[in-house]
Amino acid sequence: MAKMPQQCSRCFQLSEPLSFYQKEGNFMNFTTNEKTGVSEGFCLIKTCDKKQTARGVPYLDLVLTDQSGEISAKLWDYKEEAQGSFAANDLVKVRGRIDVYNGADQLRIDRIRQVVPSDNVEMSDYVPSAAYDGAWMLSEIRSLVAAFENADLKGLVTELLNEYEEQLLYWPAAFKLHHAIRGGLLCHTLSIVRLAQGVCTVYPFIDQELLLSGAILHDIAKIEEFTVSSTGIASGYTAQGMLIGHLASGAMAVDRAARRLGTPQETAMLVEHMLLSHHGDPEFGAAVRPMFLEAELLSELDLMDARIYEMAQAVQTTQPNGFSPRQWALENRKLYNHARREVAPRAVLKAPGNGEGHSEG
Repeated sequence: MAKMPQQCSRCFQLSEPLSFYQKEGNFMNFTTNEKTGVSEGFCLIKTCDKKQTARGVPYLDLVLTDQSGEISAKLWDYKEEAQGSFAANDLVKVRGRIDVYNGADQLRIDRIRQVVPSDNVEMSDYVPSAAYDGAWMLSEIRSLVAAFENADLKGLVTELLNEYEEQLLYWPAAFKLHHAIRGGLLCHTLSIVRLAQGVCTVYPFIDQELLLSGAILHDIAKIEEFTVSSTGIASGYTAQGMLIGHLASGAMAVDRAARRLGTPQETAMLVEHMLLSHHGDPEFGAAVRPMFLEAELLSELDLMDARIYEMAQAVQTTQPNGFSPRQWALENRKLYNHARREVAPRAVLKAPGNGEGHSEG
């Protein structure tokens, strides 16, 4: 995290000394004054919407984030001419009180300002990021593909990795849910690849190269689905993401690449089906249900990795022997922290039998 800034004319002043600790249940690196209950800290604005109350009074509805997590926030009675303008991806300092609203922490902002040079803070310190470097994760995936025996699958997957390489290095896997962090898409992808390798060890009759091809490409069209800045954090959905979605867009990308390469229609069709069906059920966005073994496995492994991440993230911020707020992405369940093990939403992505790759965290 950043060094404590020196005082300047625009810095917040508190009448009482700060005690540096995280408020229980709060997943942000704010400092909190024990006597007043006032919290403050630096963070990145993930989303920022100007709205009006029922009485027509303007306010800002924000989501704030740092490397530790995120929190919803409100700036009531917002006056742009006095308080300044704010937008997604701005690095700011905030002060306010954290309350619980609908079972989740929410910051009621009293003061907010843009970061100034004397604060000595860097953007990279406040962007939630995957524990592994994007270049390393992509290199691991490319090494696997290079070892494929099937030339058609090798060519198809390589073509698409080349097409999306620049964005893959930092793209998130989601807007709000699992792996919604810088580098989250590759982290989620490589996690499923490792799970798939394990399954194929137990069940050697599975077509491993087909399963790995689907795992590597299953979410690649999320690059077309989200609006993402250089921070690697999604601020919303593109028109293509809203109207078509990443399952259909992914199948379309496979079809285009297969036509360029002259990939056999049967091979392209199998990969396209895996992408179109990996959400499992039409109720959850799948165009069709999985209709062969590797497609079924991809769907189950995708769900497994997403749920492990979401459950670990919720339990991590829950007191021992306590229950989390309701998780709407998990059938609105409350999750219990039995505290038998320390839980964190991080996968070990080293290859079986090899040392762990370069890590940022």
